[in-house]
Amino acid sequence: MDFSRQGVIKKQHEIKSTAKRLNSKLRVNLYRVGLISVVFLCIMGVVAINGAVRAIISKAPPIEQVDINPHGFTTHIYYSDGTLSQELIGAEANRVLVKISEIPIDLQHAFVAIEDERFYEHNGIDIQGIFRAGFSVIKTRGLGFGGSTLTQQLLKVKLFNYGGEKNNIDKIVRKLQEQYLAVKLEDKLSKDEILEAYMNNIYLGNGAYGVQTAAQSYFGKDVQDLTLSEAAVIAPIALSPVRCNPIDHQEKNAERRKDCLDKMLELNFCTKEEYDAALADNVYDRIQDYNQQKTQDTYFSYFTDALIEQVLSDLETKKGYTTEQAQNLLYSGGLEIYTTQDKRIQEIMDKYFTDEANFPEVGKGSYYNLNYDLTIDKEDGSQVIYNTDDVIEYFKDFDDSEHLYYHKSKPYVGINILGYSKEDMEAKIEQFKKSVKGPNDSVHYENVNIILQPQTSMTIMDQYTGQVVALYGGRGEKTGNRTTNRASNSQRSVGSTFKVLAAYLPALDTCGLTLASVMDDSEYEYPTGGKVRNWNGKYEGLSSARRGIYHSMNIVACRFLEAVTPRVAFDYLKKLGFDLVESQIGSDGKKYSDLTYSLALGGLTNGVTNMQLTAAYASIANHGIYNKPVLYTTIRDREGNVILSNKPSSEQVFKSSTAWLLTSAMQDTVNIGTASGHIKFRDGYKMPVAGKTGTSTNDYDLWFAGFTPYYTAAIWTGFDYNFPQTDKKYQQDIWRGVMQEIHTSLDLEIKEFEKPDSITSAVICTKCGKLAIAGVCDHTLQGNCTKSEYFAKGTVPTEYCTCHVKVSICKQSGHFASPYCPPDQCEDVVYLNKEETSPTEDTPYLYPTEELAQPCPIHSEGSVAPPIDEEGDIPDLDYVDEYIEPDEEEEPLDDPSEEIPSETDPDESIPPVIIVPPNQ
Repeated sequence: MDFSRQGVIKKQHEIKSTAKRLNSKLRVNLYRVGLISVVFLCIMGVVAINGAVRAIISKAPPIEQVDINPHGFTTHIYYSDGTLSQELIGAEANRVLVKISEIPIDLQHAFVAIEDERFYEHNGIDIQGIFRAGFSVIKTRGLGFGGSTLTQQLLKVKLFNYGGEKNNIDKIVRKLQEQYLAVKLEDKLSKDEILEAYMNNIYLGNGAYGVQTAAQSYFGKDVQDLTLSEAAVIAPIALSPVRCNPIDHQEKNAERRKDCLDKMLELNFCTKEEYDAALADNVYDRIQDYNQQKTQDTYFSYFTDALIEQVLSDLETKKGYTTEQAQNLLYSGGLEIYTTQDKRIQEIMDKYFTDEANFPEVGKGSYYNLNYDLTIDKEDGSQVIYNTDDVIEYFKDFDDSEHLYYHKSKPYVGINILGYSKEDMEAKIEQFKKSVKGPNDSVHYENVNIILQPQTSMTIMDQYTGQVVALYGGRGEKTGNRTTNRASNSQRSVGSTFKVLAAYLPALDTCGLTLASVMDDSEYEYPTGGKVRNWNGKYEGLSSARRGIYHSMNIVACRFLEAVTPRVAFDYLKKLGFDLVESQIGSDGKKYSDLTYSLALGGLTNGVTNMQLTAAYASIANHGIYNKPVLYTTIRDREGNVILSNKPSSEQVFKSSTAWLLTSAMQDTVNIGTASGHIKFRDGYKMPVAGKTGTSTNDYDLWFAGFTPYYTAAIWTGFDYNFPQTDKKYQQDIWRGVMQEIHTSLDLEIKEFEKPDSITSAVICTKCGKLAIAGVCDHTLQGNCTKSEYFAKGTVPTEYCTCHVKVSICKQSGHFASPYCPPDQCEDVVYLNKEETSPTEDTPYLYPTEELAQPCPIHSEGSVAPPIDEEGDIPDLDYVDEYIEPDEEEEPLDDPSEEIPSETDPDESIPPVIIVPPNQ
């Protein structure tokens, strides 16, 4: 640069020139305009941002509409003694509400220390936290945010569905609304109210919502019992319920736990001594031990499955809920359900049904049943579906003598529906799958269901209330919730247990028939066609209702139902809770109806459930009063209000006298009938038992339904898909074992079945059901045909036996004795006077009608001195083949101990029976 005098003057001239001055002025003006523009733009930006923020805030819901109360609570199910049975947990419903006063101060402080240390100071938003979060955003160049207060976190959970927005704009919008509402909420609620809501809403991993459920989940204790050490485990989980889970991620939780304790010490929330003790506590070993030892059922019990069905039905039918509303209330409404389930009885039942020693051995009556479905996505985009039949076809020629399988009732070598080994079935399923799946194919769907067979079920009821006290719905491991429940919703053929209900009950109750009434057990066809056979292939001839019951005689039952009519039987069964079909067109176009004569043998369109049969038999034990089965007594909502009360629904279906008579006959089933040797209690235990066995066609279904003076129970066993059973008595042994242990363990007083005043008794002839005659009915060729029988008053027979004929026989010839047969060669024989259409066990003892009915051919006039009367004359006697009617009608015998009237006592009102050979 030129600093000489002339150089300086030159420079001054340049500066003072007009052009230069204009240029400088332009620059200044441009700078001013630019500065003003920037300021204007900034102002406009602030206005715009303010407008945007206001617009965002304006879209936030009014604080009055913000509900921070927890929604979704665990429903608790209780045994009849009030102890907890199971819990129903819907989505986000594993929660138990607790008040702030029940939450220990250490846990409150732990959450404040680790999540919002200035909680008690700010007004809903934490300025320091916001700046800290801002620096984090600048540093990480991401909108991870942070700095949210407990109030904001509560709003995020309750109002913004835990956040998780898909883009940054939405995240900013949510954050602004969250902060605005946090301030408003702090104006509305106290700090304790906000903290209580937060600690009841927050998800804390392991399926636990809220601090009470978390305390139970990790430590098995109530929240109020948590220590400082345990509180410092739970609070850090809120940051990340997965990564900070103390069961699966102990190290991460321990790191956060120490941060929590450090902050609590810094904030004077605990003393140094408490801090040191908490750090020294081996809390994680305690957590692991508890979670290994606790026995939490994976699936609901069969009782709970049945309970859920009943509760949902009642909520819809009695309270008017829709199906969806009923399900939401049940699973997430925090209901308290008090059931009828007796824990002691259920445990006894469970013990017997989980012990495989009580069932036929695998390969010797028990088998594994396979159901298989497979869908393969092929490489070319097509889809192929396979099922059990394809597996059967693949292995039909497979020869393995160690594993024999069966298909329906047709055995052959090769894999099939039933097998000896579950492991072998699984291996062959894999082999089959490899054979159909190409290297580039994929499995779209696969279902392997291998179930141990035969299956079983049992229901136990208190007959006086209708309360189901225990229930078991299937053998083997339970594989899901609300799966097949063979006790409550599987309909099976009921077999001979229906004889009592369909035939004998209405016969005794309305048709004037009695336990002494007889029917001929002979060849029989239904009036509508179809031959009926007895289970033992025999025909016993004239048989009483009592014998028909305890000996389970098919034909006798059918003849009683024919006398009753199917309509009368049908109506009784409907009142006893059975879902019968009066008229129905099936999917095959055929007409179906249960108004048939086969009702006597359990021939139904759809079958019955175990629970239905138990309830029907309970009505016999309950003096003819039917109670609809109930599984709960009371249901309360979360506030303790009763929303459902299950009072007994009772109806007197038949007379108490009928009930007692059936009970008496079914006691014979246990003592001398088809259940003898298996059902009667052992070891000298004298509790009376009554019941009835039942077997369906081909032994597909085996039943026993019976009762004591305290409980009624029915047990069923059979293959889910009909298959003959070889062991036919084990279910009776299980019934006896369960019921005897229940009665002995509960120390129930031994007592007899209560006999009503309407019962009387008389000695009858078992072959005709009429009053017996001494010397005749008790000295027949078939033995003693007399019995002391019970009757409802007014039904005792008034006539005497008319089916036995006493005849004098010559021992030498075997013919009817003549007047000339020596007395020492004559004997009295009592024949059965009966018309037969087919041979029965009565046939050899029938009154002779042919050659033997002729007078003795050996002894005739002149061979011996004829008999003479008191006046010395030979009497002209006519053959008498029927009893002479008494002059006056006698009162029936009421006392079974009374002596049977003698045929030879002239002082008795019954005249002597005169039996002589005919004159020829």
